Amino acid sequence: MAVTASFLVDLEEAVSRGNPESCLRALWHATDMLIAGTYSEDQIWTFGEIIGRLAGEIETTARVRLAGTLAATNNAPFKLTRQLAFDDCIDVARPVLSQSDRLDAEALMFCAKNMSQQHLLAISKRRSVPEPLTDVLVVRGSKEVVQSAAANNGANFSNVGFLHLMRRSETDTILAESVGLRKDIPRHLFHQLIAKASEEVRQKLERERPDFGTQIHRAVVDVTGAIHARFGPASKDYFTAKRTVAKLRERGELNEDKIFEFAHFLRFNETAVALSLLCPLPIEIVERALMDKNREPVLILAKSLDLSWPTAMALLFLGAPNYRIMAGDLEKLKLDFHRLNVKTCRGVITLYRSRREEISGAPLHRALATSL
Repeated sequence: MAVTASFLVDLEEAVSRGNPESCLRALWHATDMLIAGTYSEDQIWTFGEIIGRLAGEIETTARVRLAGTLAATNNAPFKLTRQLAFDDCIDVARPVLSQSDRLDAEALMFCAKNMSQQHLLAISKRRSVPEPLTDVLVVRGSKEVVQSAAANNGANFSNVGFLHLMRRSETDTILAESVGLRKDIPRHLFHQLIAKASEEVRQKLERERPDFGTQIHRAVVDVTGAIHARFGPASKDYFTAKRTVAKLRERGELNEDKIFEFAHFLRFNETAVALSLLCPLPIEIVERALMDKNREPVLILAKSLDLSWPTAMALLFLGAPNYRIMAGDLEKLKLDFHRLNVKTCRGVITLYRSRREEISGAPLHRALATSL
């Protein structure tokens, strides 16, 4: 490394008294050395200081080339990488924002919150986009940005992020299709998506995802004037939820406290599986009950398990559109819940199970009503 150190000293002297042409040649020489070698972080920092000084006077075309070169190497200096990512010229910033592994989470978050839509679009195309970043993209991003993020299999979305995707997909068929094709979409949100999707979107999902296209076609049923699906794609999260709840049941720990915890923290899969095991009812019936606009099925399920009002309320919020219920509606539901009788509700569930074949095609609240 003595040769490299000597070169950097000579390069520093050249920068201080060189002309633009010689500085540009020195820039590419230093960049080529940086990319080709193996260096410690301290040595990479030194290269960054020199290249940064050389790059300070170059034209946009040269900055674009430099950004594209550094975006693809793990030797890119951190400070210089950030400077290129923050460049107002998107042609400079794009390759770094979309490709560089040397750009830290803090810098990416700053760009997502403050830079242009083109900068956000570049971020949405990264090989991996963590949840905190997508939370910003789906709120602040343009239609193109959100579509890009939803179509990126390397993007990860939180429950809140998925909720924003659902809201925006209501008026965007391209986005609805991309969200519907994601393997990680929570089952209950997939239900909502199918409920609101156009026939064209459903047909596209069937064509592009033949593994569950038949399920979409057969599962869409009429529920109080809206379209709801019994089955969503068999996501990894759903099977993980089944294993988690099954273990709790084996240990005798599947109780009301767990149901409240699952529902309160919007863990729909675990909640549905837990209710299905305790009722017991088929998982698709429980899911339909939780998502039904008519809230009576949720109250009946909760009362049949002798759950408290706070737990029943958590279940109601879990299946409500955007997790919201008007105060007046909630008070009425509370009165209805307390009027229900545990023994009667258990009888309803038992009778429904015995008559499942006969009434399986009916909307759930009507099916339960016929069981009374």
